[in-house]
Amino acid sequence: MNQNSSRIVDGDLTPRKPYITAIKQQPITVSHKPYTPKPFDRLHDAGTARATVAVSNESPNGTTEDGYALKHQHQTVVQQHVAYWDRDNDSIIWPHDTYIGCRDYGWGILLSLIATLFINLGLSYPTCPSILPDPFFRIYIDRLYKAKHGSDSMTYDNQGRFRPQQFEDIFAKYDRGNKGGLDAGDVWIFWKQQRMVFDFFGWTACALEWIATYLLIWPEDGVMKKEDVRGIYDGSIFFKRAEETRQRRARAANPQSRTSQGLVAKAKKLF
Repeated sequence: MNQNSSRIVDGDLTPRKPYITAIKQQPITVSHKPYTPKPFDRLHDAGTARATVAVSNESPNGTTEDGYALKHQHQTVVQQHVAYWDRDNDSIIWPHDTYIGCRDYGWGILLSLIATLFINLGLSYPTCPSILPDPFFRIYIDRLYKAKHGSDSMTYDNQGRFRPQQFEDIFAKYDRGNKGGLDAGDVWIFWKQQRMVFDFFGWTACALEWIATYLLIWPEDGVMKKEDVRGIYDGSIFFKRAEETRQRRARAANPQSRTSQGLVAKAKKLF
């Protein structure tokens, strides 16, 4: 059979490719197939890393709500990932910035303190412009690409760009049952298969990152949706959830306003 044939096969409008992504002699390649573009996919050039937008097949232009992608064209995607914690836009994240950001997100005091400890201790020295550790454990956003580690999805490249192919591969390979996201079991399999030999730091960092991702998204059905995970990568979900928390706290602090809104809603139904 000619592997270069372009005819449609399997009834799914998938053209025959001049390559194969799985062989039966190695079953793991069959059970964990990578993302392969289809003719009508909205994502183009998945193998080309994007400097300023985190794209997916569902969001080929990145995060467009409130002009997020346009507002952050001066930052790489890995810089956008932590932009929420840069409270004064000086490209430096102090421990106090991290703590306030976690509190604004809706986390309690203890969890915010633990997160601050892990985040600033883990990211300060790799991003520090000096060979000596920063005494205040500050994170330098312009050097965040230096904090990249192994044994993860490799969605960020070594310069902080976003790699669509690697992001799509996470869900193509590990979303069992095509749920549109990952549950705890999927993440466990992902973590085991992404581990690199003797990379103990990478194993630990990857595990902590996905635990944090689950806590940040906190899905009611236990499934972290693909677009929510993408929002973690470009940082847009932090701003969104913080605003939701602010509005929820405002309603809780003003029960009279909440009652008035309820009366207006009932009036609309009547008339």
